[in-house]
Amino acid sequence: MEIKSQQKPLMLRVEKKIMESKEFATLFFKYPLPFIPGQFVMVWIPGFDEKPYTISFHDQDGFAITIEAKGLFSKKAITLDKGEIVGIRGPFGNGFTIHQNKRVAVVAGGCGMAPLAPLVETLDQETIFIQGARTKEFILFPDRFKFEPQYCTDDGSFGHKGFVTDLLKASISSKKNIDIVYTCGPEIMMHKVFEICEASKIPCQVSLERYMRCGFGVCGACVCGKEIVCKDGPVFESQTLRNMKDFNTKALLKSGKAVDLPDYFSWRCK
Repeated sequence: MEIKSQQKPLMLRVEKKIMESKEFATLFFKYPLPFIPGQFVMVWIPGFDEKPYTISFHDQDGFAITIEAKGLFSKKAITLDKGEIVGIRGPFGNGFTIHQNKRVAVVAGGCGMAPLAPLVETLDQETIFIQGARTKEFILFPDRFKFEPQYCTDDGSFGHKGFVTDLLKASISSKKNIDIVYTCGPEIMMHKVFEICEASKIPCQVSLERYMRCGFGVCGACVCGKEIVCKDGPVFESQTLRNMKDFNTKALLKSGKAVDLPDYFSWRCK
C-alpha cells in the first residue's frame, strides 16, 4: 500500500503527553495520518530543529511519537506539553511487511519498542515477543499488548538477566517454527539478531537509524552502504542486509564524514 506523504510541515498541537518514565515521553496528536507500521515522521520544533521519529501509536483519529531524552533536541521535545505546536512532515519510508499467516518473532531493544509497537498490535497469530532494556525503568509500554512479552534487562532488574538475543536463540533451539523475525533496537543488537536468523535460515526485517535531513531521499545524509535509509528503509529485509557493508560498522555525521558506529551514536547523543 502506498502512503501519500505530507512534504511541508503540518502544524499540529500536542493533544496529550504521557511521561513513560523520566527518560521517555509520548506526545499524542489528533490527526488522521495514513501510516504503515515502521514508517516515520519528521518532527519540527519551530525555532529549534527538526528530527525523525517513528510513530509509536496509531489509530483512525490520531498518532503519537515516543521520545527518549538523549540529545539537545530530544531533551527539548520531552518538555513540550499539551497545546504546544510542532510541525509534522510525512510519513516517510518503507515500513514492515506484515505476515498474518506465519509464526512471528518480535525482538525489541530499548526505544526500539516504539516502531515495533504498532506492528505488534496488527498481529493476530501466535507471536514470540521479546523485549529488553538496560534496566526495568527503560521497558516501554509494559501493560499495552495482548501478547505477554518475554522480558530481559542488562542488570537483571526485570525478567531475564541478559540479552534479547539469548531469548531468541532459546526460542529457536526449542524447535519453535519461526517463519519471520522483526527487530529494532541498538544496531549491535539488531546485527546479532540478523546473524542468528541467517544461521537458522529465518528471514528478518530490521529497522535502521541514521542521521536524516530531508526524510525523502534527496540529501543523501542517511546512506548506509548503497541504501538511502529514509527512502529505501528504514525497514530492510535480509536480502538487502546481506549486502549492506555499513550495517553495524559505519554511519555519516552531519558533516558527511563516515565514522565507526560507536562514534556516530556518541555524536547523536550530544
